[in-house]
Formats: sequence, structure tokens, C-alpha cells
Amino acid sequence: MAFSAEAKQELCRQEISRRCCAQAEAYGILLFCSVFDSWQARIVTESPALKDRLPVLFRKAFKLSFDKLPEPGEGKGSFLLEDPAKLKAVFGAFDLEWEGAVSLHINLARLEEDHCRTAFLRGAFLAGGSVTDPMKGYHLELATSHYHVGRELPALLREAGFEPKETQRKGNHVVYFKHSDHIEDFLTFLGAPVSAMGVMAAKIERDLRGSVNRQVNCDSANLDKTVAAAREQLAAIERLRESGRLDALPDKLREAARLRMENPELNLSQLGALCDPAVSKSALNHRMRKLLELAEGAGP
Repeated sequence: MAFSAEAKQELCRQEISRRCCAQAEAYGILLFCSVFDSWQARIVTESPALKDRLPVLFRKAFKLSFDKLPEPGEGKGSFLLEDPAKLKAVFGAFDLEWEGAVSLHINLARLEEDHCRTAFLRGAFLAGGSVTDPMKGYHLELATSHYHVGRELPALLREAGFEPKETQRKGNHVVYFKHSDHIEDFLTFLGAPVSAMGVMAAKIERDLRGSVNRQVNCDSANLDKTVAAAREQLAAIERLRESGRLDALPDKLREAARLRMENPELNLSQLGALCDPAVSKSALNHRMRKLLELAEGAGP
């Protein structure tokens, strides 16, 4: 199951207790669903959990049933309200003009209580929201076709302590979050703490993988440098040997040359530990530089 579907399934397990919250959640669903106007309300979803929740929610909120329900076994199904009396009752519940209504707003007077505001935003996410799998990226959004609703939603979110971003896409107003911390907080606020923990766990895993990859890349780069340096040192030692100057070098330089030829894969710290007595990386590096300098004048 997709991460977004799992988050919505978790939200649908929230108990529908207060009628005011049922109305607020239904309000969010209606303002962010496929169609909501004076002629019909159409809620399209493929979430089995939301399909089970919607009839219960609307009975609790408005004491009415849908005119049309999805067919059994149907993947993406529609819940439809077309009866004028039912639509009028729904519009009246939110003090909205029913006849000829063309521009919908968020009636903040219906969302004064914190629990109602949370329920409204939960409904908005259930109908018009999505969240990306956190292993692939961080993006949570709410999209509505109602212009004023899209413009008023950020203010409502800021009142709740969030700082969303806004954009337009294909005629829809989209409000979104791009930071993992903001997404975690918002999912927790809606009532999906398990999904919020999923975002947190994914972030930790991604950060850990990034850290490991950076370390591997760093180690690989260091290994490449060590190999290149060892090749240069071996070539210099070989020139000194061919010119007959290697055996005439001071004991410390001859020891450094011998250890490098016997251990071409070791770095300077490891070679230094093999010296008798052991020397530091800096000291052995000085000896290797001396061998390189002498090899410059050793001729072919």
C-alpha cells in the first residue's frame, strides 16, 4: 500500500464522536473533493477506509445518506449527492448560499474550536491531499479547485502553527509542505502519529545512507590518492635502484624504500608502524619526499 494511502487509512480510524467535528470533517471533504456546488456533491476515492467512513460521517454530520454509492469491489468509486433537499441541508449547515452558489469560502465561524479545525483539515487531506513516500522525497499537499478556499487555507494553517507554501497547478490551488519536520508535525496534528513516525524513520535511514555513502566516497578518494602516491614512490625507488644509488642511501631512506617495495598497498601511517623503531606518518612522508627528490636527479 502506498504511503499516502496508509496515512489516510490511519486517519480514518479516528473516532467520530462530536457532531460538530463530523460536520467540520465533512466540510473539509466537500471543499476539497471532486465536485461541490448547488447541483451536486461528488466525492471520488479509492481508499477502502474512506469508503467505509463517508456514509457514517455524513449520517452523523447531516443525518442524510448518499444518493449514489460506489459499486461493491469497485476500485475508484464515487459518492454522489444530487437531491436538492439534501444539498440545501448541507449548504445550510455551513451558512452557505445554496441557489446559484459559484464561489465557496471557508466559513471560519464553523471552525472556532481547535478540535473542529483539526477535523476540517483532516477532511481536506482525506479528499484532496497526498503525501509522498518519505523514502523517495518529502512532499505533502492539499489541492482544491475553489479559488477562495485555496487562498484562505494557508491562513487557517498558520493559525494552527504551520507555515505552508502555495502554488497553482492545472486550475487548482495547491498548499504544500516540503520539509520532513513540517510533514511530521502536520500528520501528527491530523491524527496520524504512526505515519508521522514513518516519515521520521525514513529521514533517519536516508541520512544514515547518505552518511555511509559520503564516508565510502571519502575512503575511495583517499584510497585512490594512496595508490597514486605509492606508484610514484615505487617508480622513484626503481630509478634509484637502476642508477645504483639506492644502496648508497642512508639507512633510514633505504629502510623506507624497502618497506614501500615490500608493502605497496599500505598507506604511510601503516608503513611508519613497520619501521624500526616506528615513526610517524609525517616522518615517513618526509623520507618519501626525499626519495622522490633524489630520483629526480637519478637519470633514466
